[in-house]
Amino acid sequence: MTLCVKLSHHIQNFHLDLAFELPAKGLTALFGPSGSGKSLTTNAIAGLITPQVGEISLNGHRLFSSSQRINCPSHKRNIGYMFQDSRLFPHLTIKKNLLFGAKRCKQSPTHDEIQQIIAMLDIGHLLKRHPAHLSGGEKQRVALGRALLSKPSLLLLDEPMAALDQARKQEILPHLERLRDESDIPILYISHSISEVARLADQMLLIHQGTLNAQGPVHDVMNRLDLFPLTGRFEAGTAFKATILSHDQDHSMSCVQFEGGTLWTSKLPGEVGDLVRLRIRARDVLLATEKPAAISANNIIPAIIHDYRQDPNHIMEVQLQAQGIKLLARITKKSWHRLGLQKGSTLFAIIKSISLDRRLGQDTTST
Repeated sequence: MTLCVKLSHHIQNFHLDLAFELPAKGLTALFGPSGSGKSLTTNAIAGLITPQVGEISLNGHRLFSSSQRINCPSHKRNIGYMFQDSRLFPHLTIKKNLLFGAKRCKQSPTHDEIQQIIAMLDIGHLLKRHPAHLSGGEKQRVALGRALLSKPSLLLLDEPMAALDQARKQEILPHLERLRDESDIPILYISHSISEVARLADQMLLIHQGTLNAQGPVHDVMNRLDLFPLTGRFEAGTAFKATILSHDQDHSMSCVQFEGGTLWTSKLPGEVGDLVRLRIRARDVLLATEKPAAISANNIIPAIIHDYRQDPNHIMEVQLQAQGIKLLARITKKSWHRLGLQKGSTLFAIIKSISLDRRLGQDTTST
């Protein structure tokens, strides 16, 4: 483990009390609604606030210990921190803003390392400009490059897309995905957007009212019925690995093979044999007690109801075991009773849409 955190901190009526460890690689999302303690946690890790009680260590080096009275200054923690706003220096060119990050590290990055980060973030054409002439997405990419050039042992991304419109978010998302897949730096990504977490994160920390409610692989956490509605309903679903089995060029479709069988999806980028991670959202799964014959959906698979949860708004969240994968479906309470469903019922899951989460280090979306 790279980062070990144990914190207890009181602010007026709010109490933060949580402990967790971060994997040595990959992107972990610190997810929770506004006011849950996300920023307080990350500011404590970065050394911007001093917790009342706790321990924080990074790569075996103790950054903070209330019992031993250790409190390493923020500029000596070797942590890259990217804020919601880019905080670029307006009087400096983009190149000088980037190199400012390089000046912070003990061993300056080489020319090749600098060029690699510039290429990864696609900001080479911006180097002579000033921040005032950049879009919001471009500013965030530069801010990310500046943080990376400080050669941090840990990267904290504090809701980097919160201030961006949808178009700018789509501009920066592929770069965050590439960073996650190509970098050896562990990333703690703070967000209250479940769609961002579902697309970007490998692991997930779910906090609510200052406490840690769940930790684990992102789609395992999102698939848990007991955590609704904290994890959100719109993006709830299941992710699983599959291999591209074939492409149907005439119909722009791809057939994939997973542990329990095969599925058809929209044409996927990649070659036959490529490993992909697919996601099926709960809102894209219909249920039938008999296998439908004349229907437009290309994927109909047998399933068993593993568990269920009744939502206060007369919605049933249904967890299914279907050919080696767990699916989530969302139906009305009326449909549940009309079909006579219960735990253990056998039925058919009709899958309307499948999206691509990841392919060999490249993340693209296919619907």
